[in-house]
Amino acid sequence: MGIYLNPDNTWFTKSRNKPIYVDKSMLIQHLNSIIGIDDCYVCVSRPRRFGKSTDANMLVAYYSKGCSSNELFDDLKISQTESYHTHLNKHNIIFIDLMEIYSKYKNFKDMKKFITKVLMIEIKQAYPDVFYYDDNDLNLSLRNVYDQLKEQFIFIFDEWDCVLRNKNSTEQDKIDFLEFLSELFKNRPYISFVYMTGILPIKKYGDESALNMFDEISMIEPEPLEEFMGFTEDEVKCLCEENNMDFNEMKSWYDGYYIGQNMSIYSPRSIVKAISSKICRSYWTKTGTFENLSKHINMNFDGLKETVIQLLAGEEIKVDTGGFQNDMSIFRSKDDVLTMLIHLGYLGYNRNNETVYIPNKEIIDSFIQSIKTPQYEQTYKAICNAQELLESTWDMNEEKVAEGLEEVHDSFINSNLKYNDENSLYTTIMMAYFTARNYYTPFRELPSGKGFCDIAFIPYNPNHPVMIVELKYDKDVETAIDQIKERKYTQNLEHYHGNLLLVGITYNKGEKKHIAKIEKFVKE
Repeated sequence: MGIYLNPDNTWFTKSRNKPIYVDKSMLIQHLNSIIGIDDCYVCVSRPRRFGKSTDANMLVAYYSKGCSSNELFDDLKISQTESYHTHLNKHNIIFIDLMEIYSKYKNFKDMKKFITKVLMIEIKQAYPDVFYYDDNDLNLSLRNVYDQLKEQFIFIFDEWDCVLRNKNSTEQDKIDFLEFLSELFKNRPYISFVYMTGILPIKKYGDESALNMFDEISMIEPEPLEEFMGFTEDEVKCLCEENNMDFNEMKSWYDGYYIGQNMSIYSPRSIVKAISSKICRSYWTKTGTFENLSKHINMNFDGLKETVIQLLAGEEIKVDTGGFQNDMSIFRSKDDVLTMLIHLGYLGYNRNNETVYIPNKEIIDSFIQSIKTPQYEQTYKAICNAQELLESTWDMNEEKVAEGLEEVHDSFINSNLKYNDENSLYTTIMMAYFTARNYYTPFRELPSGKGFCDIAFIPYNPNHPVMIVELKYDKDVETAIDQIKERKYTQNLEHYHGNLLLVGITYNKGEKKHIAKIEKFVKE
C-alpha cells in the first residue's frame, strides 16, 4: 500500500460515513466491462462539485489491492452484479490528484519530475525483484514490471485538465503535458484501463488529439454514463422524501441539466447542502467566483450581449459546439464562449435542438451577480425594477407597466438587439417580468381555447392571479385583449375565476412606445 500506488480506502470511507450518501456504484459495472480490452480509456468531464472526486475515490476503494473494502460495498448496488467479487480489491491502482501536485509546482516540468520520482519509489518498493532499465523513465519501468511479472495497472487521474485550465500554464506546458499522458497510456500493455476526470474535454490541436484513444463523456455528449453525471431526479425525490423537503422547490432551484434521453441531473453539492440546511439557496455557485462567469459573458464577441439577455429572459439559443478547442484561453467566437459555459455548468445544453439555456434559479442568481458591470448596466437596472413592474400589473396600473417596458426596451437598444417583431417583444416581456419567476411558472404559447396564448403565468400560490399575456407588434392594444377573449384563452383556466388578469401589450413602431391594457377576467 502506497500513497499513489495501491492506496487505501480512507477517502471513500469518509464519503460513506456522511449523513447523505447517494449510491453511484453501478458506474463500476460499466468499468468492469472494459477492463483489458482495447477501448479501456474513459475521460469524464463535468462541472466542479458534480461528484467527480467522489467517484474517483470510490473506484480506488473498489479496485485497489492496498485495502479491503467489502464492508463499504456489500450493501451497494454493485454487490448484486456478477462481476462484483471478480474485481473487488484485485487490481493495481495508480491514483493521482493532478491538481494537488500541480498547485505545488506551477509548471509541468517540475510536476512531471515529482510524479516520476514518487511513483518510481513506490513501484520499486512493491516490485523489488524487477530489473529496471532506467529509474528516470516511468513508462519503461512500468513496461519492465509487466514484461517480467505480467502485472497490469488501472490508472485513475483526478482533475486531469488542471494544467490546461491554469492561467499560468504556457502553451508548451500544455503540449508537453498531453504528450506525457499519451506516452504513458497509448498502446501500453501494462494498462487494464484508464479513468480520468476533469472539467474540460480533451484538448484539441487542429483536427487531432494526442489522446484520441479516449471515450469522452461530457455535459454535451454524456452517453453512456448519463446517470452518473450528477444526482438524477429519482435520487433527489428519494432524498426529499427521506428528509421531509419539498421536491418541487428543490426542482425549481437546482434542476435543468437535461442530458441524454429523458434524463435530468442535479448538482450534488447543491442538493446535499440544501437538505443539510433545510433551505434552498445558492450553494454550488458559491464554490467559485462570479468573476469566472463575468469574464466570459463580457467577452467582446458580436452578439454575445444580446444572447446573454435572451438567456436571462428564459430563451433557448442555438449554439455550435464543434469549434471549441477545449481550452479556457482560446475563444474565437460567441459559440466558443457558450460552449465553455456548458462545461463549467453555467448553461444547460439541449442536444436535440442544439441550444443552450440557463438551467435553474441557482444559476440565474449567478448571472445576475455577474452582470453588475457597465456593459450590462441597463439590463441589471431592468431586473432590479422587475418586482415593481409585476406589482404594478397586479394593481392594474397600465401606465406604470408601459413605463417599465420602456426601461427594458432601452437596455435592448443598448445591446443592439433587433426589436422588430413579436419574438423580440416576448424577450422584453420576460425580462420586464423577471421576478415573476419567484411566483409563477411561465408558459410560452400555452394551448388554451381556440389557439395558443403568447404567455401564461401560472402561479405557485393561488393567492396570486393568473396572468394571460397577448403580444402585438405595431397593432392596437385592444386587438390583444379581444384576441384573448375571442379565442377563449381562459377556457382551461376558469378554475382561477376571480383571480385572473388579461394583459395586452403592444409596441408602436412609429411612436416607439409600449402600450399596456389590463382587465380582470369576468366569466360570461
